[in-house]
Order: sequence, then structure tokens, then C-alpha cells
Amino acid sequence: MTTLEMIKTALKEDMPLGDITTESLAVKPKQGEALLKAKEDLALSGATAFEQTILFLEPQAKVKWHFNEGDFIFKGQNICSIEGDLIQVLKAERVALNFLGRLSGIATLTRKFVKAVEGTSTSILDTRKTTPLYRELEKRAVTHGGGTNHRFNLSDAVLIKDNHISLMKGITPAVQRLRLHCDLPVEVEASTLDQVKECVSLKVNRILLDNMNNELLAQALKLIPREIRTEASGNMNLQRVPEVAALGVDFISVGALTHSAPTADVSLLFDWSV
Repeated sequence: MTTLEMIKTALKEDMPLGDITTESLAVKPKQGEALLKAKEDLALSGATAFEQTILFLEPQAKVKWHFNEGDFIFKGQNICSIEGDLIQVLKAERVALNFLGRLSGIATLTRKFVKAVEGTSTSILDTRKTTPLYRELEKRAVTHGGGTNHRFNLSDAVLIKDNHISLMKGITPAVQRLRLHCDLPVEVEASTLDQVKECVSLKVNRILLDNMNNELLAQALKLIPREIRTEASGNMNLQRVPEVAALGVDFISVGALTHSAPTADVSLLFDWSV
């Protein structure tokens, strides 16, 4: 689904039979200006979806951005201004803010995780724990916050997880069978030191160290040669990731970036005085 298709669907959801309140006031088009304001510190994402939502209902609107996506914005700053028929902008307001607030929230949380590992060689990754149909937007928001996208979907990369291992009765048969049918780099999930050793012996490309405490992570990393990339996952929060990064892991994947990010607080202020 494209962003425009998502916008159309979201507007239909919000106005299945029109905006009864605004339309029942029976007012004429009213030209004026509205300001999008940050009500908290945030990293901007979702500007394109916000603007396209406004333009869908008010094609003549002029949207002037004061920041680019990925920029950090302080509480109280004006993010953009909108000139046009404020009656139509009012109808688009909630859907537009929902897009920008949700995506800026992801970018803002991602930025905090990236800052937490600053000065190390560790990259912060997202996961596939995204809102259905919002994956492209949410993963883009992660990059706006300075994070790195993990695989985009199941067609994008190989990752042998615990259920694949159980299905194939072990890591070795899973890797061997996969290599018969696929020549992509292989990442394998490991939750014990024995599994790590098995992955190393198979010379996989990346090992996902899953749900290990810091002590176990440190032991696992000593077993893994430098040519095999390492990823830590499970129970990652802002307090813990600096400690994990200090161990020397290449990547830390954080599902919370997309499944638990709070919505950024933004507001659209209308000037009806003109």
C-alpha cells in the first residue's frame, strides 16, 4: 500500500460520511494560516505523509517547512506553516497529526537509543515488529532517528530463528538445508553458548545473540571470530544498551523502537482572525 493509499483510507476511516460537525456549520471557505508546533522536544519524521494529507483535502494549500525530516526540534518551535482554506485543513488535521506524531515518536525514541551507544561501534537496528501496513513509514522513521533498518520483510534476508531450528531438529541441519536452496548470507539466532559454537563451526555470516544477559553475551562474544558479525537482541532498553555496546557487539536490535514508541506531542494551531 502506498502512502497516498494509506492517507485515502485513513481519511475515509475518519470521515466515512464527511465531517458532520464542520459541514453542519455551513461556513464558506476561509483562507488563513495554521502553524504546526512542537509541544515537546522531538526528532521529525512523517512530514511527507502530513503534507500529503493536507493537500489531499486542500490541493491549493501552501506548506512551508522550517525543518527537514531527521532534524531535532525543541519544544515550542514552529515545525511548518500552512496557508490555504482552513476549513479543509481542519478536516485533515487529525489524520495528518496522527501520521506525524506516530512517526516522529519513533524517530525520537530511536534517537535516544542511538545517543545511548554514541562513541561505540554498535549500530541500533529496528525489527519487523511494526504496525501492519505502516512498515515502510515506520522503518523510515527509524532512519530519521539515526537508526539502521534490519531486514525489511521475510523476502529480504535470511534469519534462522528458534522455530526454524526446532522444525529442522537443530541449527546444523537448518543451515545445511538452507544453503542448498539459497545463496544469501545466513544469520542464525543463538540463545546458548553451545549454539554459538555450532554457528561458528558452520561459518555463518551473523549470529543473533538472543535474550542473553550481559555476562553470557560477553562469554559468547569471546567465541565468535571477527569475520562473523554479532547482533544482540531481547530485553533491550535505554539503560542497558550502553553496557551491551561496550561489550563490542556490532548491532543491537530493539523492537521497542516501533512497537512501543510514544506518540510525539504536536499541535496544529489555526489563526481564524484573517
